Amino acid sequence: MHWNLPRIPAGRRLITVSGLVAFTLTWGVDLAVFVTRPAPFGTPAGWLPVLVTGPLAALAAVGLPRSAALAAVGLPRSAALAAVGLPRSVDLSRRVAGVVTLSVGVTVWSLVAPPEPRWWGALETCGLLFLTVRTAADIRRPATAVACTVALGVTILLLPLRAGSLGAFVVGGYILTVALAVCVAIGCALRSLEARRERAVRDVRQAERLALARDLHDLIAHHMTGIIVQANAALTIQTASPDRVPPILRNIAHSGTQTLDSMRRLVRVLREDDHTALRSGDLLTELADLVSTHSAAGGDDAPSRLDITAAARTSRLGPEIEITVQRLVQEALTNVRRHAPGAGTTVHLDTDGTGLLVTVTNTTPAHHAAAPAGGRGGFGLLGVRERVEALDGTFRAGPVPHGGWQVQAVFPLATTAGATAGGDQPPR
Repeated sequence: MHWNLPRIPAGRRLITVSGLVAFTLTWGVDLAVFVTRPAPFGTPAGWLPVLVTGPLAALAAVGLPRSAALAAVGLPRSAALAAVGLPRSVDLSRRVAGVVTLSVGVTVWSLVAPPEPRWWGALETCGLLFLTVRTAADIRRPATAVACTVALGVTILLLPLRAGSLGAFVVGGYILTVALAVCVAIGCALRSLEARRERAVRDVRQAERLALARDLHDLIAHHMTGIIVQANAALTIQTASPDRVPPILRNIAHSGTQTLDSMRRLVRVLREDDHTALRSGDLLTELADLVSTHSAAGGDDAPSRLDITAAARTSRLGPEIEITVQRLVQEALTNVRRHAPGAGTTVHLDTDGTGLLVTVTNTTPAHHAAAPAGGRGGFGLLGVRERVEALDGTFRAGPVPHGGWQVQAVFPLATTAGATAGGDQPPR
């Protein structure tokens, strides 16, 4: 599971720095107690919690660093684990098993050879508590998550035994029980939120795939109707005008090729996972209408521009690509109105003959809306990504250096060559 931290890079850095500072200060408390001992290295139970189990528990809680070999090729650790067939939840459960074994071993050792003064380790305690949150939230299998959480809970509640007195055990056990209950509750809440988010994502993907399938179904029906009409026309004129039959047959072959391509995309979309269909109109006219409507809604403070190169104007696009381009621009302009009112927007279409590049870029608004119109948490761009990737395209959305936002998609134009080979229909 990937915890949904703020998307702003500064927010991520603040959370990371805050966590490192908290762990560093906690470790400083352990070191301060450690150096005040008359014989710091007199017994292993005195220095193991400070120098070994504490740092290991903190590393297990926040995640281990990437290996040198994987870092050299730029692979994140989660991708590396997936590449070798080791899920993140399995890796986390192994970390829990290792930390629990070490911590319980140090606790037993402190009962056999107690250090002076007795101290059970602040960093180790914080690391185990945070690891409990991650265990309850991240491990996929419920049985494994419960087993690891119980093991961590028992390990945490045994820590006060290192104090060597009944009073410290009772008071420490009470405090750690409350802290452990809070951590388990936070982990379960995160697990529930993530489950709801995944269900919402699946629902959006399913809805978009079905909508795309309906659109392709309508387009395939249109092509088949044309094929039938042309075939009947060929049968009618084959005796009177046989010289007019070959062009009709070429048109039938071209329409059949387009229909087959659309059907393949339809089957793939339906196999990946088990709105009203958009009409197939003039793409350039529809984009001009969308940009004009967006500009009128924003007024003079939100200038909008549609920039289409000559190559893009003369490109032959499949109907399913036209529908997806219109859907992408519509969703991007809607997000600009919601999240960046007053920002200037540019819709740019270009092609190099092999791919159509669609880019929607907005500038930094004069002021950010405190609450976007319609609320937060929409899945519009996720649906657009599903449509683009179903057509073998690539999709990217994110901030740009000047402070604005950009939505970009590239659609392959593999059908363009086939359409040109048909040669009987003029370009749009």
